[in-house]
Amino acid sequence: MRKRLLELPWNSLRFKLVLGLLGVTVPLIVLLLVNSQYSINVVHKQVALSNQNLISVYMNLLDGQLAEAERHIAGLAFAETSVQQMNAPRTEDEYMLAKSGVSRRLSADLSLYPAMDGFYVYSLVKDDVVDAYRPSMSFESLSQLRGIFMSAIRDLEERPSQRTSGWRTIQDGDDAYLFRLIKDGNLYIGAWSKASKLLGPLDSVQTGPSGAVLLVNGEGEKLAATRKLDAKGLNFKNDFSRYYLSGEKKDFLVVGEKSGRGEMALVAVMSDKTLLQSLPYLNKAASLVVLIALFMLPLSYWLLRKVLLLPLWRIVSAMRRTGDGNFNFRMETGSAADEFRLVNETFNRMVSQIEELKIHVYEEQLSKQRVELKQLQLQINPHFFMNTLNILYTLAQHKRFELIQELTMHLVHYFRYLFQSNHPLVLLKDELAHVRNYLNIQRLRFPHYLNVNIQVPDYLGNTPIPPLMLQTVVENSIKHALKTDKPITLSIEADVDDLAEVPMVCLVISDNGEGYSEEALEAVRSGKRLVDDNGEHIGLWNVRERLRLQYGDLAWLECYNDDPQGAVTEITVPLNPVPEEKEMSSHAPLADNRR
Repeated sequence: MRKRLLELPWNSLRFKLVLGLLGVTVPLIVLLLVNSQYSINVVHKQVALSNQNLISVYMNLLDGQLAEAERHIAGLAFAETSVQQMNAPRTEDEYMLAKSGVSRRLSADLSLYPAMDGFYVYSLVKDDVVDAYRPSMSFESLSQLRGIFMSAIRDLEERPSQRTSGWRTIQDGDDAYLFRLIKDGNLYIGAWSKASKLLGPLDSVQTGPSGAVLLVNGEGEKLAATRKLDAKGLNFKNDFSRYYLSGEKKDFLVVGEKSGRGEMALVAVMSDKTLLQSLPYLNKAASLVVLIALFMLPLSYWLLRKVLLLPLWRIVSAMRRTGDGNFNFRMETGSAADEFRLVNETFNRMVSQIEELKIHVYEEQLSKQRVELKQLQLQINPHFFMNTLNILYTLAQHKRFELIQELTMHLVHYFRYLFQSNHPLVLLKDELAHVRNYLNIQRLRFPHYLNVNIQVPDYLGNTPIPPLMLQTVVENSIKHALKTDKPITLSIEADVDDLAEVPMVCLVISDNGEGYSEEALEAVRSGKRLVDDNGEHIGLWNVRERLRLQYGDLAWLECYNDDPQGAVTEITVPLNPVPEEKEMSSHAPLADNRR
């Protein structure tokens, strides 16, 4: 016996949980069985209250649907033009047109009132009816129902005091219907619904195999039921103010609710045997079970806390630290159960692998960003080279050797800077020197048509910025603003925004040309490339992407038009960005390697 006990998996989580579960649930189950006798009355009351609330809620919903339908037919009588014309037509043609309009209106309204099966308008003068009904109803049933309605209308004509009564019930064989009539002049306007359809949502009510939910009239007669009810001696004539037992042996629990819209009621019938079939009789053990439950409850809690709750708390704590980005944390195995020890060891291995993978992914992202940044820096406008070569050719034809030398030297400086700008960041003063060199070339292309105004404080000259950023914006301004019939002024300004959380440098490039088009401004704001009849424009998109790759959300580009005209481009970058350790040399000025 002792050997078998030692062979049991005492340190297994499953075994410990079974012991803890038995220690907690067995006393509770015994306590439930002991109190079952007392629970009979409680079950009666609670089941009756629950079903009474459900029946009351649905009766209120049903009354609301009937009230909506009643208001609708009243609205048809007093506000619908077609109905009014049908009530007092001047000609036969007007009556037929009004009848057609009423038919369309009733058909359209039928879809808005799912509780109704049909609407109808009956003319006393014409002895004619216009109705709309669900397509599921057969023509034979519809004809019989029309005859019943006509009988009801004749009955109301003989008893005018009943014309304002609420919803009435009629029986047609095994089927029962609710209908409502409103008289307006020579017309009777009404709505009707099949009683069994109104009980459709109550099919899922738990009344047991011997119970059902019924709709009864004011005399207690059954109109419809969710299922066939074989019980005998049931009485539905009570006022339903409280639940009661009915039937030949008083073995059925009955709850109900009367309608506020007519002489009918909604009733739920449940078999008492079904309600009480699972309740045993163990009254004598109540005190003993309570004492055992009180003793076992703290013991079971202590066992669960030691075996399950504390190890789970350690796992949750470790998961939270990992979710906060702390991958240096490791869980201790300790004296936990075998399953928890396996989880802890697996978690530690997984965290180590995630930490290594995170480092590899970060390095891969940095490498990808460097490649994208270099590709963007190498996007150069080929038209600039073609135009410059054309200038050299023209100057050579006219033997302007001094200008050829000057332009050639500017090109040398331009290409030297261009081919050395493979660093992610350069100094602002070097970029401005390159821009001035570029503008000198443009002045040779467009003499007397280009004025330049550069106002950048000397103390901002060492501000690191992406290379060729200013030159791209300046080139864009010259391309779109410079016209050979009108000179332009190009301005470059810089200032420090010391009100921001981090000191920022704001570079403003503006001109007095025609300004940006709405399509260009929309493309810049949405971060898309602008494509028009002249092709794809990537200059400003290039600058925006390079700022994103270099600084993330710490830098931005904005474009707008000045008043009265002119394009303005603002570039905001950090005054002292923190470069990567391998890129610290990028702040050094680009050397002039001329010999």
